[in-house]
Amino acid sequence: MNEIICPHCKTAFKVDEAAYANILTQVRTKEFDKQLHDLLANAEKEKQSAIQAAQATLRAELSLKESAKEQEITKLQAKIDQNLVAQENTVMKAVGDVEKKRTEIEKERESIRAELANVKLSSEREINTLKASHQSEIKIREDMLQQAKDFKLKMSTKMVGESLEVHCENEFNHIRSMAFPNAYFEKDNDASKGSKGDFIFRDYDSQGVEIISIMFEMKNESDATATKSKNELFYKELDKDRTVKKCEYAILVSMLEADNEHFNKGIVDVSHRHEKMYVIRPQFFISMISILRKAAMKSLEYKNEIALMKSQTVDVTKFEEQLEGFKNAFSKSYTYASNNFETAIAEIDKSIDHLQKTKDALLKTSNHLRIANDKAQDVTIKKLTKGNPTMTEKFDDLKGSGLNEA
Repeated sequence: MNEIICPHCKTAFKVDEAAYANILTQVRTKEFDKQLHDLLANAEKEKQSAIQAAQATLRAELSLKESAKEQEITKLQAKIDQNLVAQENTVMKAVGDVEKKRTEIEKERESIRAELANVKLSSEREINTLKASHQSEIKIREDMLQQAKDFKLKMSTKMVGESLEVHCENEFNHIRSMAFPNAYFEKDNDASKGSKGDFIFRDYDSQGVEIISIMFEMKNESDATATKSKNELFYKELDKDRTVKKCEYAILVSMLEADNEHFNKGIVDVSHRHEKMYVIRPQFFISMISILRKAAMKSLEYKNEIALMKSQTVDVTKFEEQLEGFKNAFSKSYTYASNNFETAIAEIDKSIDHLQKTKDALLKTSNHLRIANDKAQDVTIKKLTKGNPTMTEKFDDLKGSGLNEA
């Protein structure tokens, strides 16, 4: 038996072992429940404190992350704006360069057209000049032919009893004082070398320098002559006389082969047979002297210029070759430019078309940059974190705790 004292009335009473154990269990269960209640209450307070601390920490973290994201977005936006401005400047510069290049090409194209037009105009003028010159030459030849025919008809009257030598000498003396004041024109009477010509012509400048010298041989033949001579029979002897008497040119003034149209042209160059030799009809006697004299004077000018250049240590050995080379190169360049002008214009058109396409592409690039900027303006935190499991979980926790409303 166990004795138990009542805590209120202090009365002692006894209970058996079973009753005592039952009372003891009741006492312990009540105390345990109280302790457990206190522990649970403390645990709940600690839990709430922990939740509040976690929530505060999460708010701080989210605030920091949101601030960082905002700063990142701001920087990104600033960079996009900067890049957009730079791209727009690049595009505008490129477009300006394209326009400038196009303007240059247009100017070059117009310059080529103007140059070709000038070349064509110059060519047309040259062609017209050549045509006029050829027509003039044809007219001269026709006149010469007519004169030859007229002279042939007049032979029987004009030169009856007058030798061809006397005729030519008289023709020269008529104009000697005006046209050839310093000239020598006399009979060749020196036969010491075995032969002699008919006349020797020598002309001099005011300083006494010989300009030109010509050995003349005159051959006449009447229609009554039975045996007709040919001009070529006298070439060799005439060339010999020219050489012996140190004359530059040899001229056969001939009435032979009256029906030969080749010689009836008036002036025939036979230098392929003998150097610097011509056959002329009498009516071209004075004209031929004038032509050769003018050529000799021009040649003398060139010789004097070359002598002066040589005295100044200027190399002129390749002058004529270079001049001829320039003429040939110019002719080839003109032909090339003329033949390839349309091709050049087509290539320029292609270049302009290519530049236009480049310009269009740059403008399209500017449009794409504008679209990219518009998209950047539409960026938000949620769009940036979409598909991120960690951030999704954080937002779900905030939604469950009601912090997202705060």
